[in-house]
Amino acid sequence: MTSEPKPVVYVTRSIPESALRLIERRCTVLQWDSVYDPVPREKLLEGVSGVNGIYCLLTDTIDKRVLDEAGLNLKVVSTMSVGYNHIDIQECNRRNIPVGFTPGLHADATAELAIALLLMTSRRLVEAAYLVKSGRQCAWTPLDMCGATLSGSTVGILGLGSIGIAVAQKLKSFGPTRIIYSSRTQKRKEALRLEAEFVSFERLLEESDSLIVCCALTEETRHLIDMSALKRMKTTAVLVNISRGDVIDQGDLYNALIEGDIAAAGLDVTTPEPLPIDHPLLDLPNCVVLPHVGSAILETRTAMAVLAAKNLLAGLNNEPLLTQVP
Repeated sequence: MTSEPKPVVYVTRSIPESALRLIERRCTVLQWDSVYDPVPREKLLEGVSGVNGIYCLLTDTIDKRVLDEAGLNLKVVSTMSVGYNHIDIQECNRRNIPVGFTPGLHADATAELAIALLLMTSRRLVEAAYLVKSGRQCAWTPLDMCGATLSGSTVGILGLGSIGIAVAQKLKSFGPTRIIYSSRTQKRKEALRLEAEFVSFERLLEESDSLIVCCALTEETRHLIDMSALKRMKTTAVLVNISRGDVIDQGDLYNALIEGDIAAAGLDVTTPEPLPIDHPLLDLPNCVVLPHVGSAILETRTAMAVLAAKNLLAGLNNEPLLTQVP
């Protein structure tokens, strides 16, 4: 008796071994096996031809062309990411192809990173480390390298989802006087527990000593932080973005930083990623840029990879995905 052939899936990068083994047990795996380099567009189009499932990352654009190349055999797309702006969801829905994503696993890791970025910028830690490494450190001086404290300050959070909540929880130990937030809807129960105050977007900008961007990227939030928003902020304010690069207009941010409209910025996300080495933001001493490492904890990334694998297998089995893009 001939056994039924295994479904064929395309994996767009090297992923944690436990997730790959899970897929290999039930599928024939085609893979762009690179740790660092995203699959080139032409290789992606070639690799997905005729497959039953696609396992992708946020660096891979899964658009109509890719779906066309995969063809009628494609049953599921699964991304190892919380965001899914890189996937044409409308086209997938039109073709009845479920899309899996990996929410709810990285809130603590990303919140830790947000606070790390906030401290790096507000306390000017990267600048201070550079002075030591470059041999420019002078004798201790009373007002040299002074930054701002979180204690007694007003911290603003844009977007009180799971990450925003985790940020607020961790911030409380630093003793801010107020935690304020702006979100699509009021989160009364969570805000009461966190002692956080709901304010309008305009008040969030005007009253925050530090503002942490945690909202999702949508058409409404794209370039929400533009020059008009930046000019409403305090000149001493620090801006941190752990959301998506396009929530901030980076050209406006650069101008605001060099003109002193705000004090500093810390970015874990940019547009594009990575930023070109000659991008002007990278030359500013008051701007810290990290390479999208918010969820970069081994346990977190492994859990995301396994969940993406389980979503993939569920779709191939015509079963409900554990976490499906709505």
